[in-house]
Amino acid sequence: MLKLTNVEVVYSDVVLVLRGVSLEVPPGKIVALLGANGAGKTTTLRAISGLLRTQEGKVTRGSIEFDGQRIQHLPPEEIVRLGIVQVMEGRRLFRHLTVEENLVIGAVGRSGRNGVGNLAADLEQVYTYFPRLRDLRRRTSGFLSGGEQQMLVIGRALMAHPRLMMLDEPSLGLAPLIVDEIFSIVRQIRQESGVSILLVEQNARIALDVADYAYIMENGRVVLDGPSEQMAQNEDVKEFYLGLTQLGERKSYRDVKHYRRRKRWLG
Repeated sequence: MLKLTNVEVVYSDVVLVLRGVSLEVPPGKIVALLGANGAGKTTTLRAISGLLRTQEGKVTRGSIEFDGQRIQHLPPEEIVRLGIVQVMEGRRLFRHLTVEENLVIGAVGRSGRNGVGNLAADLEQVYTYFPRLRDLRRRTSGFLSGGEQQMLVIGRALMAHPRLMMLDEPSLGLAPLIVDEIFSIVRQIRQESGVSILLVEQNARIALDVADYAYIMENGRVVLDGPSEQMAQNEDVKEFYLGLTQLGERKSYRDVKHYRRRKRWLG
């Protein structure tokens, strides 16, 4: 469904941020994109969704294809109409509007692709996935908790009838119980709707648990990829991203600082 081939991205015509990134998202699958801050994960999502131009960035090499159509030079609104929706980091909401008003706005982007459709049915579907939002539908969204806001931005994305939904750090700043609840719903959405999901996450444990396939990025490059179960057993991934030693014991910061070995993909 989505295919990136040797994509390079440059900011301000000077800074090379992505260095030949290649990845694929098959139909109906969850693909995780893992890596530390500054690895290039969010830039990859912005390259796909067409939002790079808002930060003086541009794709200078390679191709981004969706269903065989090159999209790297399309404006963001056309990319949304193709069925690609990005849920941005930071829970971006119209904070002065109610929960339900935010959800209704999410339906606007699909008008060029498959019509407005049955708005009431779509709202009911979102409320089925997120029952808490039904109770809060008249609440001003700026007064919601972090977890409730994260549910709302995912629900708003679903209102656009996405074929590919890109989630950028959905666990950021949330309590572990809320994170588990949200990812359980994400898994349910994939199973019931068939939407493909590209997930950017620093929480490698939960990302590998929910995803079918994973890529690891460092310094603008994909350095490792494979099925999630296989990646979870990789010694480098366990040590550097899951914080586990070869004996399965979680390392302390002091242990990591003094005893981390060199990653095998760096030679």
